[in-house]
Amino acid sequence: MTVTILGIESSCDDTSAAVIRDRVMLSNVIAGQAVHEAYGGVVPELASRAHQQNIIPVVAEAMKRAGIDASELNAIAFTRGPGLMGSLLVGVSFAKGLAASLNIPMIDVNHLQAHVLAHFIRTPGEPDAAPSFPFLCLLVSGGNSQIIRVNGYDRMQVIGQTIDDAAGEAFDKCAKVMGLPYPGGPWVNRLAAGGNPKAFTFSKPHIPDYDYSFSGLKTSFLYTLRDRLKEDADFIGNNKADLCASLQLTIVDILMSKLLKASNDLGIKEVAVAGGVSANTALRDAFHDYARRYGWTIHIPPFAFTTDNAAMVAITGYFKYQKKDFCSMAAVPFSRVTIE
Repeated sequence: MTVTILGIESSCDDTSAAVIRDRVMLSNVIAGQAVHEAYGGVVPELASRAHQQNIIPVVAEAMKRAGIDASELNAIAFTRGPGLMGSLLVGVSFAKGLAASLNIPMIDVNHLQAHVLAHFIRTPGEPDAAPSFPFLCLLVSGGNSQIIRVNGYDRMQVIGQTIDDAAGEAFDKCAKVMGLPYPGGPWVNRLAAGGNPKAFTFSKPHIPDYDYSFSGLKTSFLYTLRDRLKEDADFIGNNKADLCASLQLTIVDILMSKLLKASNDLGIKEVAVAGGVSANTALRDAFHDYARRYGWTIHIPPFAFTTDNAAMVAITGYFKYQKKDFCSMAAVPFSRVTIE
């Protein structure tokens, strides 16, 4: 039986809709929100208003690109959380209205699980390179830094996570103090390409087990700037590429050292990465390096699936549909929830 799922994602500042049929992505449309750049971060009220403007045209375009009629949909999957409450409400409300009008079931999706399951999306003409269970997934974004043991589509265990800031936060906040635009992570990545990653040394945390911490790194970075600016008022401008390269190397080393420890301790060499920071060039290079050095089988998502997108929501909905794991019209969004 053919199963066609419409996915809707509205957890933060991207409005996205996608159609997946039997794991094959037919469309994935994303509308961003440039309005937040002037504020140096996402403004929740502005985000929810933009979602209201974008949701109908985005869904219509996703259906058009997929070449299907709404009557062909088997279910609608939507992000229920975690995320910004106002943004989530727009997606949830739209999903309810559309599902009711079509008399088809709704499927609520955990945003974090969806990032992990993005590895199971198939694109037309591409081979199926999905991970085998169990595998480890490093989930890194602006709000999350976690090592997850994935035992099945619906069986995930967080074995390590940040105790304070996430890796994406460290990128963005350090970028901000250097005067780089928001979001800072991609700017650091671009500038780092022309810098010396060994130019500066920043503090690395000593956290037990597989947990992360990036607050000490941010403080170390800030103190370095403070001390050097006393000596040279143009220090940041004269050393921006080296600062970015050194910061990026430190963050990647912190992420990979814990992931390697988890792989060695658990004897799992099937390793994946997901989330917005998985678009970072140095992190991707590190995955290839570790694959060569430690015999890992690695899974790195296409750039289109690194940031928030509805294709990952739709594929999660597809797997939940197989078990008839539907939700009721009474479902409400939640701003915080764990992957488990």
